[in-house]
Amino acid sequence: MEIKRAGTQASIKGPEDWFTGTVRIDRLMTAPEPARVEGASVTFEPGARTAWHTHPLGQTLIVTAGCGRAQRWGGPVEEIRPGDVIWFAPGEKHWHGAAPTTAMTHIAIQERLDGKVVDWMEHVSDEQYGS
Repeated sequence: MEIKRAGTQASIKGPEDWFTGTVRIDRLMTAPEPARVEGASVTFEPGARTAWHTHPLGQTLIVTAGCGRAQRWGGPVEEIRPGDVIWFAPGEKHWHGAAPTTAMTHIAIQERLDGKVVDWMEHVSDEQYGS
């Protein structure tokens, strides 16, 4: 058993290559091999969002606070709220983030495949975001 005490892992700023706007990432878990699961609590300030990306084994989001948006490639922009659970299939191109005037926090859970959990792509334009 391993316990990671609250406050013992530093928050990190979401890198500009992967995000638009102000984003804070708080790592929750990185399971040791042979397990593959990783998870983080991610907080997006109003208007902040990820770039388009995919996950080799998919991703689950659990919205815990605020109001946000998510979209899969070719689909409509969807509003997401606390308690919503969103699944993106392996290889499904998508983005997610806060609403224009409201922050949003979610827990993101994904698995590593050959050491990789995400493939980052181009930034989401303001037009795609819908601001």
